[in-house]
Amino acid sequence: MKLSMASSPHNHSQKSVRSLMITVICACIPGILTQAYFFGFGVLIQLVIALVTASAVEAAILKLRNKPILPALNDGSAWLTAVLLAISIPPLAPWWITVIGIIFAIAMVKQLYGGLGFNIFNPAMGAYVLLLIAFPVQMTSWMPAEQLLTTAIPLSDQLALIFTQMNGTGLTLDDVRVNADGVTMATPLDAIKTAVSQNYTVSEAMLGMQFSDYAGIGWQWVNVAYLLGGIYLIKTKVINWHIPVSLIATLAICSAIGYIVSPGTQAGSAFHLFSGATMLGAFFIATDPVSACTTDKGRLIFGAAIGLLIYLIRHFGGYPDAVAFAVLLMNMAVPLIEHYTQPRTYGHGAKK
Repeated sequence: MKLSMASSPHNHSQKSVRSLMITVICACIPGILTQAYFFGFGVLIQLVIALVTASAVEAAILKLRNKPILPALNDGSAWLTAVLLAISIPPLAPWWITVIGIIFAIAMVKQLYGGLGFNIFNPAMGAYVLLLIAFPVQMTSWMPAEQLLTTAIPLSDQLALIFTQMNGTGLTLDDVRVNADGVTMATPLDAIKTAVSQNYTVSEAMLGMQFSDYAGIGWQWVNVAYLLGGIYLIKTKVINWHIPVSLIATLAICSAIGYIVSPGTQAGSAFHLFSGATMLGAFFIATDPVSACTTDKGRLIFGAAIGLLIYLIRHFGGYPDAVAFAVLLMNMAVPLIEHYTQPRTYGHGAKK
């Protein structure tokens, strides 16, 4: 048997934690701007609230733990958590929704376990699930794309709705969440689920004005934007391709099989891939280096399992978009996956 001899790998990566976090945040910008274009400036307002709150909470917890504050704040991890949670929250949700979510994400999911590198769950998704369960009305009050509204909502009214839950003329969020026909609109995923429960077919449901040819108006372009950002992250080697590719491929295969078996009650692959938080979840959430698998084989299993869970929860579960639940469930399975997929140490198990 021939052995290849080589020197130790002394060349270290020049990328710091801060540079990696900032790169991921920058890759989110196309998706954030697309969200703001279709769903209003509330996206950016929630982002500012989240960033300010995350910085304050991170500093306060570090102070309580007698840890240096500036180095931890400058690593950018709290800012990334703030960004991911803010863009997952309905743009005109009350300001306190974002504040509660950020406090829980930073203080409980991240710092309670010891800070960056020790949390077993994705902080943003842990906070998202808490908010969804505790405040289901506020967390499901998504606006339709602005072109579907009776009238556009000016920035002043969006600010008023976020901070007072009422616009300048005394209308509540429910009052302004109506389309040109005076009907409050649900998200595409929720609209499909509701229509099927009422014995309509998917094709009939997709005749609604909030749908394009294959997904929801606005939502498909948001997913395309996050897809482009994700491709950039893979190209720059900030993330590995294994998790997003296996997640997307599994979700596409499962939804294609479901559509073939029951086209009347199940949407096709394009709808699942470009609706909700699919691309955001695949490239920016599931790939969290702390709470995800680290081996290549483990990443493939981890991503595929998330894709399968997204499909199963969307079709059989009570929540239309299942990304957060799928990621958190698989976060719990990471130690088991790592145990069976870690590479064998050289010489271990060799026959004597």
